[in-house]
Amino acid sequence: MLNVIDYIPGTTVLHRLNPVTKVALAASIIAATFLADSYAALIALLALTLVLGIYAGSGSRLLSLLKVLVPVAALMLALQAIFVRRGTPVLFFATDEGLISGSKACLRLLGVALPLVLMLTVTKLTDLANACVEHLHIPYKYAFTFTTALRFVPVFTQEMNAIMEAQTARGVEFDTKNPFKKLTLMLPVCVPLLVTSVGKTDATALAAEERGFYLRTRESSYKRYPFAARDAVVAVCCVALIAFGLVL
Repeated sequence: MLNVIDYIPGTTVLHRLNPVTKVALAASIIAATFLADSYAALIALLALTLVLGIYAGSGSRLLSLLKVLVPVAALMLALQAIFVRRGTPVLFFATDEGLISGSKACLRLLGVALPLVLMLTVTKLTDLANACVEHLHIPYKYAFTFTTALRFVPVFTQEMNAIMEAQTARGVEFDTKNPFKKLTLMLPVCVPLLVTSVGKTDATALAAEERGFYLRTRESSYKRYPFAARDAVVAVCCVALIAFGLVL
């Protein structure tokens, strides 16, 4: 089963960028999304992320994530419309300021989540960890912990699906529409998932220690990640994106 953050092989410019440059690009889009205050800028940044994703071959991943986030964004809009009472009433209890702030918050939610997924789909986690250690001087144990946590996401998802299938075979109905009943059904699932995750984590830690994890340093990496001219061009684009967010 493919995960939304799994690496997609490719030869595009995004794939060939230095992993640190990819992180900077995603961070600049996120920063511009937080700084922008107009609908045009927020929609343009979101469209830019989608266009980059389509170019890199991860457009379907971004669209699938978008389908998951849209209901969350709609809930956020409803909450903002309910609790923000400033402004002029325009529809029942909703005010113009509540709808404006809520809609911008929804666009920011989408604009923050998609660049991170795009960056992960065009970057191998091993390259990301090693490049951050080499150029950003992040201790290897922290980079390893971050990338390993990302690797465990699809593993735990598969484990949870297996547990739910086993429970369904025993007569448990997880497809109920009652949210409170569904919550009570999900709580027993967390116990075996927690036991399994602790076992996998302990086995991974033991394997890493046996391979000399604590001897790993920045200089011990056999692969280097030099910056190229395209990275400098993208760095200029990152500065332009942040300026774009400040202006608009």
